[in-house]
Amino acid sequence: MEKVKAWIAAARLRTLPLSVSGIIVGSSLAVSNFYSTTLFWLAIFVTVGFQVLSNFANDYGDGVKGTDKKREGEQRMVASGKITPKQMKVGMFISGSLTFFVATVLIFLAFGNGNFVVSFVFFNLTLLAILAAVKYTVGKKAYGYSGFGDLFVFLFFGLLSVLGSYFLFTKSIHWPVLLPAISIGCFSMAVLNLNNMRDIENDAQAGKKTLVVRMGIKRAKVYHAALLVLGMATAIGYSLFQGGTGWHWLYLMAFLPLVWNLKTVFQNKEPRKLDGELKKVALSTFLFAILFALFP
Repeated sequence: MEKVKAWIAAARLRTLPLSVSGIIVGSSLAVSNFYSTTLFWLAIFVTVGFQVLSNFANDYGDGVKGTDKKREGEQRMVASGKITPKQMKVGMFISGSLTFFVATVLIFLAFGNGNFVVSFVFFNLTLLAILAAVKYTVGKKAYGYSGFGDLFVFLFFGLLSVLGSYFLFTKSIHWPVLLPAISIGCFSMAVLNLNNMRDIENDAQAGKKTLVVRMGIKRAKVYHAALLVLGMATAIGYSLFQGGTGWHWLYLMAFLPLVWNLKTVFQNKEPRKLDGELKKVALSTFLFAILFALFP
């Protein structure tokens, strides 16, 4: 039972709502009854699989490099010894293989045999997503240790998640969809930025040069504000462009915690106390996605 709890902790369930937010938004923009389609639920499974793989890889990579020895927030399993590095590598292999299999089924169902080029592109995007999930902290050239984590989060959580799921249904791209994709990408980057602000001292000591370590805590706060403001602005811009009325604007409720988060971040003096803000921004993003999808 203790081992099961350790694996559940390593999967970091609190990160999953944020990971599926882009799929919800992209699918809802494509079809009205997205939640009753097989493609949607397969896409959700694949996205959750990528996130779990990323969490396992992050736990492994930071664990073997010693970065997690004094980490604030939730305990990491490899660093604590509850899961050995070898066991975590097996977990990465299983989660990655299962996710790849389901992604292949999803691609086949979406495009069949008549769209070889598109299927080939999505197949390679799947491989790229798996590689990105692992290389964030694993290996000598882990991009999370060089300050590129924010860019990859924007690309995969925002653009690829929203635009990719939209394309699965429509087989086309409608350029205004880029605006909510930017919103999800910015909010996801804000979560990572909070994580990196919380861990700035530990990361600096461990040689993990995140964007926050590179720019410093003061600039990181300004950067954080820019991400949230841009995310909210692009969502509102999309609604204005599409002529949203009535219940559609209910998603603005999800922005209230984000505004409050800005106040908390700028008043913060102890980065380690920002841990609770990660959940606030992540769940606010998930709420935004749900309200945005249910009231088009």
